[in-house]
Amino acid sequence: MKLNYFRTICVGFAFFLICAFWQAYDTVIPMILTNKFGMGQTWSGIIMALDNILALFMLPLFGAISDKCRSKLGRRTPFILVGTIAAALAFVALSLVDGMQLNHISAVAKVDDPAALEIIYNEEKDATLITPDGDSFVLSEVYTKEEFTAIRSQVTNDKGKLVTNHDYTNYVVPARQAYAAGVTRDQVLPLVLFIIFLLVTLVAMSTFRSPAVALMPDVTMKPLRSKANAIINLMGSAGGILVLGLGIVFATSAVKNSMMAYTPFFTVIAGIMIAALIIFMLTVREPLFVKEREEKEREFGIGDEEEAVAENAGKHKLGAAEKRSLIFILASIILWFMGYNAVTSKYSVYATNILHRITT
Repeated sequence: MKLNYFRTICVGFAFFLICAFWQAYDTVIPMILTNKFGMGQTWSGIIMALDNILALFMLPLFGAISDKCRSKLGRRTPFILVGTIAAALAFVALSLVDGMQLNHISAVAKVDDPAALEIIYNEEKDATLITPDGDSFVLSEVYTKEEFTAIRSQVTNDKGKLVTNHDYTNYVVPARQAYAAGVTRDQVLPLVLFIIFLLVTLVAMSTFRSPAVALMPDVTMKPLRSKANAIINLMGSAGGILVLGLGIVFATSAVKNSMMAYTPFFTVIAGIMIAALIIFMLTVREPLFVKEREEKEREFGIGDEEEAVAENAGKHKLGAAEKRSLIFILASIILWFMGYNAVTSKYSVYATNILHRITT
């Protein structure tokens, strides 16, 4: 009884593309919301929590739907196929809307352009702004126009190396975000389109995440599932690491690129998703693999006892104490899931930034 490692790796490409997507999504979307649309951390955090909220309902729903699916491609594969294509297309559409908003704020989009800084100063000099550390300031009370327009995103430190200028991140970035927020209020269409495509992307991803995770147990004998699960998780990690490396190549976390157009980056991510899907579709034959797994389990006498126990358990009515325990377990899982995703959404951008600093 040996695990088919090649087959498991091929099945893992579904999880690979899922993790690749989420690494890119959690890293870039918050920067678009704050830098391009001028959103505060509260609203940005609410939007970034949408995937957690949708997941609470969509993952169990599509997991149950895929359980009942009886297509020629199998129970899980149709969801992976359609969901990946829809998510990749919607992801690219997001970048196009980002480009639309970038055109609306093009007057201030050049990071170290004195003319752009002058426009920002004239518009926001009397506004009360907030630094990343939460300190309030009025721009005209901190800098004159000449001083403000002389600020650059990078300065040379004592060792002669270019580093991020704290005056830029503390004062220029909040002022530019305030300008972007004003433009967004005056021209709200890009934000509306962005939220629509964001929801389409999240729904598309939610349709096949549970089927992708459920596919491995469907095609793997029970005694081998722990090993197979390790490989699936390694494939997911590989997807995340790949996109993390691409973030360094594109320098998505660099201050000088805070107003960059993300269409090339998003297109590459979508291409990786489609490439992984193609490999998956060419190598995974779900109905055949499920049939082979069932035959081998019958050959080794695996599964009969567990199925009998499960059948009897289904007829057992839960008592009051068991119901309370079940509710507690479900609540704990939900809280852990939301907390874990919130932390990764917030700090994945910091990880990319640290790696970028190391390599530059």
